[in-house]
Amino acid sequence: MRQTLSKSALLIAGPTASGKSALALKLARVRNGVIINADSMQVYRELRLLSARPTAEEEAYAPHRLYGHVSGADDYSVAHWLADAIHAIETTWRAGKLPIICGGTGLYFMALERGLSEVPPISAEVREHWRSFTGDLHAELAARDRIMAMRLAPSDRQRIIRALEVFDTTGLSLAHWQAEGERNAFLNQINVERHYVEVPREVLYGRAEQRFDAMMSAGALEEVAALPPFDAARPIMKAIGVPELQAHLRGEKTLTQAVSDAKTATRHYIKRQTTWWRGQMKHWTTQANSSEASA
Repeated sequence: MRQTLSKSALLIAGPTASGKSALALKLARVRNGVIINADSMQVYRELRLLSARPTAEEEAYAPHRLYGHVSGADDYSVAHWLADAIHAIETTWRAGKLPIICGGTGLYFMALERGLSEVPPISAEVREHWRSFTGDLHAELAARDRIMAMRLAPSDRQRIIRALEVFDTTGLSLAHWQAEGERNAFLNQINVERHYVEVPREVLYGRAEQRFDAMMSAGALEEVAALPPFDAARPIMKAIGVPELQAHLRGEKTLTQAVSDAKTATRHYIKRQTTWWRGQMKHWTTQANSSEASA
């Protein structure tokens, strides 16, 4: 389906505990909207409490999509989410409603706005060569792909390796593939309204700690204890609170220490979120200091 400027979408982003979900609920009622999840942990059905998914009452207040719709055992990538989100957005348009995409996972929003680079598969040999390379990676990139070398800091090893892998495989700069993705981005030719919910970091820390205490009171420990024996490498197993509470369940730390560690991990996550969004939100409208403590 080819999009036209007669179609609209509303994006709401912000760090954890900023109140973005409360804002989405309010606007969904006022503007006949459907809230579509853009949080990488809230997609998992096994983590309602620790992922701060909407409550049953909130889901009854306004339509919600892509919350708790996959298993933690599934391989669920940004590409999978983008396909699901596009389907949900188009279904919302057909129903005559406004899609409100809400969450804190920046890569999801980037996929919607900038598209995904459809780079051909990287061979195991090329991947192993660059990931085990011990020389000056940035110099190697500069000799092959000056455009990406100028964009990437010498210390950004992971992205430099990716750029080298792509160039060796395709003979083209990663910048070429990124530009192709942007030309085909889903939100091109759409009226897009963007709101970033900004709250002082210390306020976020306090809200997040209070919310974690509420999660514990509501049964977060039992939620973790009930998780199937997923592989430890699964993203769901890295959700804040899961490794910490599992360590307690294994007898490796007290519950008090586990809760304290989870709160510390939350603060670190908030810091990473706010730092990342500061560099990405230049074209977003800032909503200052929401008073709501929900996601």
